[in-house]
Amino acid sequence: MSVVERIKEIENEMAKTQKNKATSYHLGQLKAKLAKLKREIMTPSGGGGGGGVGFDVAKTGVARIGFVGFPSVGKSTLMSKLTGTHSEVGAYEFTTLTTVPGVVQYKGAKLQILDLPGIIEGAKDGKGRGRQVIAVARTCSLIFIVLDVLKPMTDKKIIEKELEGFGIRLNKKPPAIIFKKKEKGGINMTNTVPLTQITQDEVKAVLSEYRIHNADISFKEDSSIDDLIDVVEGNRIYIPCIYVLNKIDQISIEELDLIYKIPNAVPICAHHEWNFDELLETMWKKLALVRIYTKPKGQLPDYDQPVVLTSNKNSVEDFCDSIHKAILEQFKCAYVWGSSVKHNPQKVGKEHILQDEDVVQIVKNEDLEVGSPGKDKEMVSSRFYWNATIAKLHVQVEEVGVMERLI
Repeated sequence: MSVVERIKEIENEMAKTQKNKATSYHLGQLKAKLAKLKREIMTPSGGGGGGGVGFDVAKTGVARIGFVGFPSVGKSTLMSKLTGTHSEVGAYEFTTLTTVPGVVQYKGAKLQILDLPGIIEGAKDGKGRGRQVIAVARTCSLIFIVLDVLKPMTDKKIIEKELEGFGIRLNKKPPAIIFKKKEKGGINMTNTVPLTQITQDEVKAVLSEYRIHNADISFKEDSSIDDLIDVVEGNRIYIPCIYVLNKIDQISIEELDLIYKIPNAVPICAHHEWNFDELLETMWKKLALVRIYTKPKGQLPDYDQPVVLTSNKNSVEDFCDSIHKAILEQFKCAYVWGSSVKHNPQKVGKEHILQDEDVVQIVKNEDLEVGSPGKDKEMVSSRFYWNATIAKLHVQVEEVGVMERLI
């Protein structure tokens, strides 16, 4: 019996089993078995031959947005209009057969767009090239699920199920469950809130299926058995998602009003470029990027080329590291103007967390060795101020002058 057949068998057994106190332990075991089998599908075997030519591409920019959807819903048209990148367009299914990359510049940030081949129902189980497509989707910072408003909204649920089956959790945060294995002491379970979706028997059943007999588990929120399995598996990806409902030029105003009630949805017409402003602004909010402007001593901030950071790596240290690793080696302090500080400017250390559109001036240690291979090194006792962009690193040296060095 194949893995897919075993999955179907367990799903059928779960559907037939009524949940109650007597069956909770058994259902917990079934769900854990199901998760383990799905992991086998997610992990290619040694002879699988990789992801296939043309599916994954090198990452560029500060974030990656993947277009996921059934064939012929308008992904390629949207890609071409947003980026100017040619992606084969046709009024027939499976026009795009490989991943087509493009770049969009928005609010000073360079963002990579991926037009992925259309997926079909059963993609998570290996139908078509679905597994390779979804594997690339797992690497994205944001997913656009592109839907045709003229087709049934059941397509939305099917795509969600396919991504869910491959370990992608859309518009969700990781469960607030602290799980730690230990050598002895049995299972110790605590919770800070009432648990209404999971019982102690189910917890024991899940851990038993994973052959975990000694562990500390702390529930910080009301969680389900699926949340617990996600934490134990440890391979889930939590990605924000926008439902892009295309072809609104072919529906009525009344139907458009209904579409706006769908959470995380943006209606557009890719062909006419309708509502692209709202789509891009929603994209920016979902990505939660942080723009930091650099300021050399005695000059105005450089507002043209911000250093763009992600919201989970936006300290002064991250800022310096994203420009050049050498800056941290001689970092003394930083002066910050903006919403992250109480006073403008404020002297901060490298642990300081920056906020969007802060202005930063880096101060370096007074003693810095300047030299190159084959030349004598000299010591310059001065204070260095660095102004950096993606292309160049400008170093202003007090009393010595201005040097410019390409990174």
